[in-house]
Parts: sequence; C-alpha cells; structure tokens
Amino acid sequence: MANTKHIIQNQNRKRTMRIIAELPHPQCKISIFSMNQKFIVKFEQGPYEQSYKISELDLTGGGVNEVFQIIDEEFIETVVERFKVMRGDFVAAYQRQQ
Repeated sequence: MANTKHIIQNQNRKRTMRIIAELPHPQCKISIFSMNQKFIVKFEQGPYEQSYKISELDLTGGGVNEVFQIIDEEFIETVVERFKVMRGDFVAAYQRQQ
C-alpha cells in the first residue's frame, strides 16, 4: 500500500504545470508553461485560447530562450488572425441556435 501511495505522489509531481514566462503583447496574453519535459505556449484573447506544445527534446538546448525565438512576430500575427476566425466560427454557431 505504501508503494502505491509513493507512485501516485510521484505521478502527481510530474504533472505540475508551472508558468515560467509571460510575454507582453497588445493583442493577446502570451504565457509559457513547463510541464513533463514540454513547453506549453498559451495565447489568450478574451474567451478564446490557443496552445502549442513543444517538446524539450525537439529543441537544441536553448530552453525557454529558444521558445522565445520560435514565437516571433510573424507567428503571433497568424495566431491573432486565427482568433478572428475562431470568433467568427463561434458567432455563426451561436446564431444558428437562435
């Protein structure tokens, strides 16, 4: 029984997601989390969010600084455009129910 408790505690520790950075941007909130050897980049705009997972193994060793390089302004622009599409999709779905 004690072994089972120890295993569960270790699994719970592995799942802890912690925020490691926030990037200021005028059009959306950008947060970077670390969990289970992955970086999770989350973009939020109002009620909508997009997230991207990047395995630490796919990076060349630059850690979070390498993630910052991936999240360039061109990528952020595509994310913001996708938010517009998401909003349009939701509004259309909502209106179909009225």
